[in-house]
Amino acid sequence: MHDALLTLVLLPPVEEWKSFYDELARAGRASTMNGWWVATERIERMGDAVAVLRGWMDSIGPVTPKALGARLGLPLGDVEAALAKLESEGQVLRGQFASKETEYCHRRILARIHRLTLGRLRREIEPVTSAGFMRFLARWHHLAAGTQLHGADGLFQILRQLQGYEISAAAWESVVLPRRIAAYEPELLDRLCLAGEVMWGRLSPHPALETEGGRRVRPTRIAPLAIFLREDAPHLLPTPQGEPPAFSHAARDVLTALEQRGASFFNDLVRATGRLASEVEDGLWELVAGGLVTADGFENLRALVDPKRRRGEGRGRYSRPRHAAGRWALLEHGAGGTNPEFFAKQLLDRWGVVFRDLLARETLAPAWRDLLVVLRRMEARGEIRGGRFVSGFVGEQFARPEALDLLRHIRRTGAAGEEIEIALADPLNLTGIVLPGPRTSALALGLLRLRDGVPVPDTFPERAPDSVLAETEPRAPASGWR
Repeated sequence: MHDALLTLVLLPPVEEWKSFYDELARAGRASTMNGWWVATERIERMGDAVAVLRGWMDSIGPVTPKALGARLGLPLGDVEAALAKLESEGQVLRGQFASKETEYCHRRILARIHRLTLGRLRREIEPVTSAGFMRFLARWHHLAAGTQLHGADGLFQILRQLQGYEISAAAWESVVLPRRIAAYEPELLDRLCLAGEVMWGRLSPHPALETEGGRRVRPTRIAPLAIFLREDAPHLLPTPQGEPPAFSHAARDVLTALEQRGASFFNDLVRATGRLASEVEDGLWELVAGGLVTADGFENLRALVDPKRRRGEGRGRYSRPRHAAGRWALLEHGAGGTNPEFFAKQLLDRWGVVFRDLLARETLAPAWRDLLVVLRRMEARGEIRGGRFVSGFVGEQFARPEALDLLRHIRRTGAAGEEIEIALADPLNLTGIVLPGPRTSALALGLLRLRDGVPVPDTFPERAPDSVLAETEPRAPASGWR
């Protein structure tokens, strides 16, 4: 009781505590002043509004100036002036904590309330199984029936979700985008590229950079490439990696021409290098696979990847000119270093729910320990939720609020015999990561069929060395670009 009086300075009489007060009063340690109980040591400070409010704010939760003035019998102006003084000292914080009115709360108490609230929110979510998580991802990535997007706007949203994830060059328009966009047409991607909204290129270092002796870059159809928003390019483009990998003479000539002339059309590069068109094609393909060159449109890449286009054997809609009209240009370098805050938001956009295991195929993402700092900060700001959302995985998990709504729907509806097919080159090829069984290469050929989020036994992909194309050991090209 005496400690409370020392802290609060002024205390209105409380009937339940009167026996304690009487004992203090008989000992001369407390007295009644103007109807208030006051500790003897605090009598001289009972007229100091700042001292009174400092004690009270250290003992109560969020309160409005009006309610606090009424409780202590102080004029509203004195209360507001005292609270402003305490706010300037950093003792209290102002905001809308429990109501729509402006409230004040001691920062220590507010932090405790926040920790308790986060703990309660984390315990509210019942985790789903890995199969339920795959059913969630099929809808989050618009692969499930009836969830596909439409048109250029839908494609833009898909590319925003997938940016920073490298997929083999030939797989983007054959097995990834058409499964997410209803009635997909290549012209949709061309439109976004030529409008300057998206761009493409290799972002991860080529393996030749990690090999002593200057191993040659040998491009193949499975060279990993990313498509990303031009406005986010500074966060994704790689920083210089020292000496470039070894290129052929034709590729070096093309690189020199682009460095000297800037963005150039194909025919300009043929004239500038003095080489055959086929040699310039090979040189550009090497530079693309090495992560040094991009182009205005995606049609430029199709012209290189499609073997029928390069041999002049295309028919129907594939009988286009061998060389696209867009300009070729050097892929600019990024500002330097990965941005954990950008990647944390990007991973949340891509997966809805983020935990450490999902970074297994994220070649560009920062270390989990760096992302964890950002994710915890976002949770503290109320932007995302932390908790246990997918069972069977260790470590902290974080999710977007809209992802939690979809997870609840998945849990309520349960399994219904739904089947989906996922290409092994697709980001959702999570065998050995989320799904049981051995991990399969993202460069493997074939499909993975899931029934209610579980691999169908007779179609579960096995390790098949012949179905994986080594990036540095190309083989004869497969069928034409689709």
